[in-house]
Amino acid sequence: MKKKLISLAVASVLATPAVVSAQGTNVTLFGSAQAEYSTVDIDKTSSQAVIGDDTGRSRWGMHVSENLGAGLKAKAHIEYGLNLGNGNIGIARERWVGLANDGWGEVKFGRVQSPFKDFAGGMTIDPFAYTSLQAGGSGGTMVASANGLGSGAQGFVNSAARYDSPLVEGFAFSALLMPGDANRLDPALFGVGNQQNQPGGLNSGGEDGEWDFQIAGKYSSQYAGHGFDVFGGYSRDNVSTQQRRLIAGNVDDEEVWRGGASWSFADFKLSGQYENINNAVGAATCTSGAMMGIAGDSRAQCNSAMNLNGDGHVWFTGGEYKIGNTRLVAQGGMTHARKVSGFNSTKDARSFTVGAIHNLSRRSSVFGGYQRVDVKDHAPGVADADRNTYTAGIRHDF
Repeated sequence: MKKKLISLAVASVLATPAVVSAQGTNVTLFGSAQAEYSTVDIDKTSSQAVIGDDTGRSRWGMHVSENLGAGLKAKAHIEYGLNLGNGNIGIARERWVGLANDGWGEVKFGRVQSPFKDFAGGMTIDPFAYTSLQAGGSGGTMVASANGLGSGAQGFVNSAARYDSPLVEGFAFSALLMPGDANRLDPALFGVGNQQNQPGGLNSGGEDGEWDFQIAGKYSSQYAGHGFDVFGGYSRDNVSTQQRRLIAGNVDDEEVWRGGASWSFADFKLSGQYENINNAVGAATCTSGAMMGIAGDSRAQCNSAMNLNGDGHVWFTGGEYKIGNTRLVAQGGMTHARKVSGFNSTKDARSFTVGAIHNLSRRSSVFGGYQRVDVKDHAPGVADADRNTYTAGIRHDF
């Protein structure tokens, strides 16, 4: 009898969601596990196949919320990413503390995602975000790091403060500030050490009291069964004194302008966005976190990034149609990187992607598809590295 009672108690605990509450504090454990079988075939390079999660969907973490009274809450968030295809037990993702109120919004301090990533466009409108078919990753038509301060799938902003407003009459905005002399994940690599003679390269954060910042806004509405979402934003990555000293030419601060929209009706949805990049220095150039696999891996293609200290533009559009628990997806776009005088030539990348996502339940899904990227690199003697990607994967959120 005792054994039966013990077994019943254990089963009850395992069936309970991973949420602990004590004296007004809630602690939630969460995560996601994903694995893909991906084949990446790049012209003049041996085909690469892998089982894993190189695009960074898999994660685990803890979210804490304490009710302080009068509508005010204190929050903390710690999150790690991992790859099911290797032995890595976790890499840093979001880590922050903050305050929130339904009346005035939420403010976070620490290592955060940028508004360009999870608030206005970016990963939010790409149904294949965090897969080998994503538009904003290595091989896709968007800039490899998806522009801005850490707005790619693997990009996060260190030493930052972020504010998210409440939704008022369909409108909301978000802003991020990173103080001068701060470090940012995936700094542009120039083949030299930083001021402390450490390997890797230069940090992107502003120096001499400068602040990098990003701001974005969005508006949502419903009319006669139609859903409309419009968004836009601006990102500024100030060039540091050290960068000005080591980058050839008249280097200037990086600026990115973004605009886009989504329209939905019944089971159909269309989305798209356009970005204009000026003076690419940090996130708009090819950074390590934007690549598939690791540097040196032939899958780590970065053909759609802007030239260092160069201008360019990116557009992306896609459509979805839902049939039962399945979404059929078609999307594509183009990157144009303008020539930089003296050492870099014009580059173009055009992509087209088709695939499907099938929900097995609210938390589990399978997906698969094909992506084609056509590259035009006008540098003398450089062969175009066109790319074909085939993938099939499974995901479970918990």
